[in-house]
Amino acid sequence: MNHINHIFFDLDHTLWDFETNSDIAFETIFKKYNVGVDLQKFLNYYRGINQNYWKLYRTEKITKEELRIGRLRDTFVKIKQKFDMQLIDNLSIEYIEVLPNNNQLFEGAHEILEHLHSKYKLHIITNGFNEVQYKKLDNSDLSKYFDKIITSEDAGVKKPNSKIFKYALEIAEATSKESIMIGDNWEADVMGAINNGLDAIFFNYEKKPVGENIKSVHQLLEIKQYL
Repeated sequence: MNHINHIFFDLDHTLWDFETNSDIAFETIFKKYNVGVDLQKFLNYYRGINQNYWKLYRTEKITKEELRIGRLRDTFVKIKQKFDMQLIDNLSIEYIEVLPNNNQLFEGAHEILEHLHSKYKLHIITNGFNEVQYKKLDNSDLSKYFDKIITSEDAGVKKPNSKIFKYALEIAEATSKESIMIGDNWEADVMGAINNGLDAIFFNYEKKPVGENIKSVHQLLEIKQYL
């Protein structure tokens, strides 16, 4: 792939282990607010509900505020946990503040970035909130690898919207033909990139079945076979 000069990475679920760090954050804030709930039961329901809310957020069907509140409220309703909206509001705010303090990365994250950093310009494209994503990058010592950080809030749209990819290419001073996107989300990262002329590598850590024509890796260090 000698034509590639720019690599765009997703952050959550690709480099930054969102589920592990999120679980730790909830354990911390539930203890602080003395929330009498079975943490594992809460997390089992929350993960799916959160994913559904993010899909709605990606497709502009709900606002950031509706995502922040709704995912917690709906999980508490699902597990029949008593709550008031003040508690939900407090937990949702505290969660955002605590989340970037826990910085487990996927295995091989630093090693693959060190490998790529000397040969390519590296960038981030993320749908995550500005106030959290920059802290994650700094606290996990990832910022040093990346030239440009493109967030959906800065772009005004979210992956897979074409506008965020065009915005990212413009900010990075890159062309689609010399660029590749690496991410875990099939719709937002892989198809979003391909539909906008970028190549893509699917970080398929859940080992989902994919077509042979799609570049796919189960571990980050496997990216070396392509780049």
